[in-house]
Amino acid sequence: MDQAVVTTPNVVNGIDVDALTGVVDEVSNDPAKGMVGFEVRSAWTGQTRSEAMVESYTLGGEVIERRFTMPVDEPFELLGTNTAPNPQEYLMATLNACMMVGYVAGAAVKGITLESVEIETMGELDLRGFLGIDETVPPGYESMRYTVRIKGNGTPEEFQEIHETVIKTSPNYFNVSRPVRLDAELVVEQ
Repeated sequence: MDQAVVTTPNVVNGIDVDALTGVVDEVSNDPAKGMVGFEVRSAWTGQTRSEAMVESYTLGGEVIERRFTMPVDEPFELLGTNTAPNPQEYLMATLNACMMVGYVAGAAVKGITLESVEIETMGELDLRGFLGIDETVPPGYESMRYTVRIKGNGTPEEFQEIHETVIKTSPNYFNVSRPVRLDAELVVEQ
């Protein structure tokens, strides 16, 4: 009688390290499988409110359905109804979340068990740029700061290596820290 071999996944910090290694190998062998496309549609819902909708994304040419909505608003003081985070808070949240994946997966690959990871991002912009009051004032951030607090059974050197890898490989770190070309199209509906 054959005995079934039961293998348990190599899971560290909730990441299936063997599956991650499999994805890395698959994309290394066929770069087309690593092409991923995202799309978000936003619709105005009144005053300063909008709703962003995700319906699908593509991975290796395959459309994968996902359905999420994200409400967006402004604080009362910026003429909003304060019902949801504003675009700047979402920008920081998406930067943090993207980097967070890198820290967690990077630690998992090294076999480091994490107790906690926190990323705090902050920035200050001058409303004179956004409001068109002063053309010499940029409408966005000239700089942002972030602090990563990480705790686990890794050494300071291992965490520094993970930190440097996140800076090199995080898509949203890349997107926020370098200019990204935006191709705009306006469609005026009648």
